[in-house]
Amino acid sequence: MLKDLINYFENKKILILGFGREGQSTYKLIRKYLKDKTLYIADLKDNFQDGYDFLKEDNNAIFISGEHYLDNLEDYDVIMKSPGISFKQIDKCKILDKIKSQLELLLEFFNVYTIGVTGTKGKSTTSSLIYKVLQDQNVDSILLGNIGIPVFDFIETIKEDTKIVLEMSSHQLEFMKLSPNISILTNIFPEHLDHYESFEKYAEAKCNIFKYQNKDDFFIYDIDNENSVNMVKKVGTDASIYTVSLKDKADVYLEFDNVIFEGEKIYNKNMPRNLLGDYNLNNIMYVLAVSEILKLNLDKTIESIQNFETLPHRLEPVGKYNGISYYDNSIATIPDATIEAVKALKQVDTLIIGGMDRGIDYSSLIEYLNTGVVKNIICMPTTGHDVAKKLINQNTYNVETLEEAVKIAKKVTKEGGICLLSPAAASYGFFKNFEERGDMFQKYVKE
Repeated sequence: MLKDLINYFENKKILILGFGREGQSTYKLIRKYLKDKTLYIADLKDNFQDGYDFLKEDNNAIFISGEHYLDNLEDYDVIMKSPGISFKQIDKCKILDKIKSQLELLLEFFNVYTIGVTGTKGKSTTSSLIYKVLQDQNVDSILLGNIGIPVFDFIETIKEDTKIVLEMSSHQLEFMKLSPNISILTNIFPEHLDHYESFEKYAEAKCNIFKYQNKDDFFIYDIDNENSVNMVKKVGTDASIYTVSLKDKADVYLEFDNVIFEGEKIYNKNMPRNLLGDYNLNNIMYVLAVSEILKLNLDKTIESIQNFETLPHRLEPVGKYNGISYYDNSIATIPDATIEAVKALKQVDTLIIGGMDRGIDYSSLIEYLNTGVVKNIICMPTTGHDVAKKLINQNTYNVETLEEAVKIAKKVTKEGGICLLSPAAASYGFFKNFEERGDMFQKYVKE
C-alpha cells in the first residue's frame, strides 16, 4: 500500500502548496523515500523556508513564496494542496485533476476500511467518539484528518485490518473524487463563506464525503437539517442510506426517551453522559448507527459513550469560581452552535459572543436571545457589536477584548449562575484560532 503511494510520487513534478502542518507532513514522507527528488514548495509567507533548518540543507527543494505563490499551478503534475488555501479567486479548470490531498491518496492507495465524518458542527466529537468506541472494543484503529493529525504522519503504521476514522473538513473534501466506506454528514450550516464562492459551493464540498460511495458503502445523515436534505437530493449516492432524526421517524430516531435503530430500542437518552444537549444526542446517534453497522458490542458502545469526556473548547467545563460556573464553547463559530449550547446548559446567566465578521446571518441568534433566555449578553467586536444593536429584554455590554468580557462577566453573573463563552463567530483577526481563544478565556477566568 505504501509502496504504491511512493511509486505514484516517483516520476511526477510535485508542488507542495502550503507549508503548515500538513505540508510539512507531505514533505517529510516524500523526502524519506525519495531523497533526491526535486520538490517544489510554495507558501504565501515570504522566505518561509528560513524558519526550517531541514529545508536549508535540502539542495533538491525549490521554494516559491510571497503574493504570487499561486501562479503557474498548471506546470505541475501533482498539487498537494493544504486544506486552508483558498482557490476562490483563481481559474481551476486546468488544474482540477492535479489537485490532491493526503486524505484522497489514502483512499486511493490503501485498501483499508474508512469511516469519514464531516459537517459544519459535530464532526470532531462524533469522529473522536467513534474512535473511542473502536479502541474500547480492541479494534485496531487510527483517528486522522481535520482533528489535527495529518494522514501521512501515521501512514506507515496502517495495516490491512486497520479501521481509520477520518474527520474531514470541507476544505479537505473540496476536490476529493473518492469517498469513505462509511460516511457521516452531521449537518450543513452557512460557514467558511470567506473561503468559497458561495454557500452552495461550501455545501457541495461537504457532499464529496458521500458522492463517490458505492452500493457496498453506508451513508448516515440528519434529515432534521434542511440543508443536508436538499444537498443529498441534489447530489445523490449509491450507498445504503441511514437517516437520523430527533423529530420524526427515521432509520435512527428518538421515540420518547429512546433511540430506535431499525425498529429496536438501543439507547435511552437519560443514561449518564458528559455530552450535554440535543445536538450531542444527535452525535451519539451517529455513533450508535456505526456501531450497529459494524456489528460491535452495543453494551460496550454505550459504556464508551457514558465515559467519553467533552473535547477541549466544546462546551468544556472550566470550573466554578466565586459561585459562578464557567463553560468554554469557543468552537461555536456560527449562530446555531451558540443557540444549541445555551439550550444544552439550560441556565445560562451570562453569554459572551462576537468575533470576525464573515457575512453570516445572525437573525436566528438575535431572535432567540430576544426571548430573554439569557440575562446578560457581553458583546465583543466585530459581530457582537452588530448583534448588540438589535437586542432587547437583556443587559448588553459592548467590550473590546476577551479579557474585558471576562472581567464584566465576573461582576454581573449571579452566584450559582453560568457564564458561557460561545462566540457564534470565527476567532481570526483577534486570535490565531478558536483553541487560542478558548485557552485565553480559561486563563482569564482562573486569574
